[in-house]
Amino acid sequence: MIFLELFFRFFKAGLFAVGGGLATLPFLYEISDATGWFSHAQLADMVAISESTPGPIGVNMATYVGYSSAGLLGGLVATLGLITPSVIVIMIVARFLRSFSDNKYVQAVFYGLRPASTALIAAAGYSVLKISLLHLDLFSTGGLAAVFDWKGLLLALVLLVLTGPQLPGMGKSKEPNALVKLLQSCRKIHPAAYIALSAVVGILFHFAGV
Repeated sequence: MIFLELFFRFFKAGLFAVGGGLATLPFLYEISDATGWFSHAQLADMVAISESTPGPIGVNMATYVGYSSAGLLGGLVATLGLITPSVIVIMIVARFLRSFSDNKYVQAVFYGLRPASTALIAAAGYSVLKISLLHLDLFSTGGLAAVFDWKGLLLALVLLVLTGPQLPGMGKSKEPNALVKLLQSCRKIHPAAYIALSAVVGILFHFAGV
């Protein structure tokens, strides 16, 4: 049954996706390839919607996949499958960690999990980047210029400048110029406003997949 398959596939994702919601992406690619419930392009849309809506991205994506595959009950089953391993592991860890937190082997396990979670998140980030900003399949016909989604890259660059880390020297000047004042003001805007603005830009300028 599809409900059992949804539960166990997302149970596996929840059990091994160390590092948070984005770390579930490699498992979602595996689910896409194995079941055909959704395409890689649809997965990029799921990431955008899950990041834009309240709640953990991993849970949002599980609900999205389950609902699109098997309706409301499918969304519930997939979500339960994803969170069940975390609940079980947290209960076990909470029970025993106090006794073994200073154990050198326990510390070694946590030390080893750090690069593993970093690698999973980096792989997920690259996958999203490849889908949303790159078209590698067009290189053979259109060359390097066709590989990049220039509108998406421009939007990403604008958002990075407006919301990213403070540029060198911005906070040192006693009398900041108009551009610095503008950037400082932009950093005070709530992220939800940028999410909504990006959605509007995608619709107005007909970004890929819109």
